[in-house]
Amino acid sequence: MATSYDYQRQAETYDRTRAASPSVLDPLAAALGSPGTVLDVGGGTGNYGAALRDRGWRPVVADRSPAMLDRARAKGLATAVADATALPVPDGAVDAVALVSMLHHVPDWPDALAEARRVVRPGGRVVLVAFGREHLDVHWLTRYLPTATAHFASTHQALAEIVAALPGATVTPLRYADVVDGSMAALCRRPELLVEPEIARQTSFVEWAADHVPDELAAGMARLRADLAAGRRPQDDDPSRRARLGDASLVTWSRPT
Repeated sequence: MATSYDYQRQAETYDRTRAASPSVLDPLAAALGSPGTVLDVGGGTGNYGAALRDRGWRPVVADRSPAMLDRARAKGLATAVADATALPVPDGAVDAVALVSMLHHVPDWPDALAEARRVVRPGGRVVLVAFGREHLDVHWLTRYLPTATAHFASTHQALAEIVAALPGATVTPLRYADVVDGSMAALCRRPELLVEPEIARQTSFVEWAADHVPDELAAGMARLRADLAAGRRPQDDDPSRRARLGDASLVTWSRPT
């Protein structure tokens, strides 16, 4: 299995623009429950793992990118090179599993959720921060990059699909009130940040566009700069979308005891 996006080359620069968002961390920690062992699947450089450690959790950051995990280990975190669909963890071995903004990168995502369910103990929890397909119409940058948008939509699950793979899971709305973690959901609140190349390229959406449709990306960013210079902010054209800026979802599943 390979992820639909390779963060290996971003390892050196990822933490310059991306950190653990308070908008995510507070509800994530609450959903995980009482601190214990947590497997941070797809945890990359360990930003959320380190933040959970500061709240009393004992995290292990699992990721398929050794370069990203080098950064996590430099933060003093335990790590494991691991595929989300084949975790090197015994059944019921951890108190919780966190999957933060990563499921849309896993083509075989039902297998990843099955693995998360397998390794969590009875009574433990699996918690996802997810960008469902339903959220994508709020990401106004998609209006500037149609080809990249079609790819982006194809990689995102509908929330109903995620819940079907986690029977009995609850879905709680989550909204970014900051741009700290540099995700598309966060950055859609601040369009001027996405004309900054270093910030934009740390998102998988823009990085994919740079690799596959560079002419479309250049033209789309030029249009965005022109709109901003003219005082036309992309999120201002639709009040219903504007009210949903920063949307994501928190999906929580508890293993039966």
